[in-house]
Amino acid sequence: DPDLGDNGLLLYSLVNNQMNEFDIDENTGQVFTVSVAGKVGTFYLEIQAADQGTRRLTAQTTVTVTVDSSSSNNIVVVVLNQKINVVERNIPEVKRLFEDKLSWKVYVIDVHSNEFERKARSSTAVTYIEIIAFDEENKEVPAEDLKRKLREQNTDIEIELEKIFLTSVTAAIEEPPAESATPELIAAIVLGVLTACTLAAFLAYIVLTTKRKRYKYLVKKQAEIVEGIDNPCAADKNESLKGLGKLECMND
Repeated sequence: DPDLGDNGLLLYSLVNNQMNEFDIDENTGQVFTVSVAGKVGTFYLEIQAADQGTRRLTAQTTVTVTVDSSSSNNIVVVVLNQKINVVERNIPEVKRLFEDKLSWKVYVIDVHSNEFERKARSSTAVTYIEIIAFDEENKEVPAEDLKRKLREQNTDIEIELEKIFLTSVTAAIEEPPAESATPELIAAIVLGVLTACTLAAFLAYIVLTTKRKRYKYLVKKQAEIVEGIDNPCAADKNESLKGLGKLECMND
């Protein structure tokens, strides 16, 4: 509303009291979900904008909201060799193109670049489009089926994309990287190795200590036996040797 003052101040609201599933920020008009857990499909919201003038003027429109399982395993990433700001301007045409070539209902989940700084939205000529498809029964199309059809229609899709972006376009399917070990898993592995090494060292210490004690004991016993033989009359802790010594002394 180009008017100044209260006549230009707009407040937004949902018509038909649809507050159980959606809500709206009355100042910005931003629609957000309240409770759509377990629900997938299309919702039609009647939105009203009203100025705050003396004679309040209103206008209404229908907003179509599509709820999909964005955490689904059936999301496929299509990579375009175009800058993200250019792709974002043409998302409706790209979406219609996918639906036409795939013969499924296609939803764009996210559009992003691989830039760490999202402010530089025109610096990288690579854009990732996350899409998900639903069949005639409104069921998710498995990711492998979606990828297969995208590959089959790749040539036609790229020809039509060239008409949209007015330049040569490549559309590739991004395959997820091989799962790498998480920091927690790496820490667990390192801890396990260290524990195993410590246990091995401890066992080696016990075995070595036992051997040393046994060796000292055998040496000591051997010394006692030799001493008993050299001096039979000497007192010996071994009772059999002591008795033998006494017998020989009595014979002498």
